[in-house]
Amino acid sequence: MQEFPHHYQVATKATAEGPVTLSGEDLPPLETAPPKEFGGPGGSWSPEALLVGAVTDCFILTFRAIARASKLEWVDLQCSTEGTLDRVDRVTRFTEFNITAQLTVPAGTNTEKAKQLLEKAEANCLVSSSLNSSIHLHASVETAS
Repeated sequence: MQEFPHHYQVATKATAEGPVTLSGEDLPPLETAPPKEFGGPGGSWSPEALLVGAVTDCFILTFRAIARASKLEWVDLQCSTEGTLDRVDRVTRFTEFNITAQLTVPAGTNTEKAKQLLEKAEANCLVSSSLNSSIHLHASVETAS
């Protein structure tokens, strides 16, 4: 890992109408548009969906790192996140994120330890930690058959 601080840059050039295409160094272009809720066409990644996706992705990548460091073997992790966008004090913002994670581990694995590592991942996710919203983890662990 590189020393901090890290810097990330994304750029775009937009017109008055149509999608926005994001680009970054060594990254494929990503087309975005407003969601239906804001009068957009739907069917495209939006800033709102990207933020919820970033929370989900960061949670999984953080869990991978923590599980590796803790030598926890696991089979798969299914994860979904619902972000709630609301109006608070005349400001539209995300007020909470609910992460649902279902981890499958090999038979004989300490499931309580596995659940603790899921909770540690939620607490250490840098994206979630950077947001001024409530984050709730609903985690379950099952053993593979």
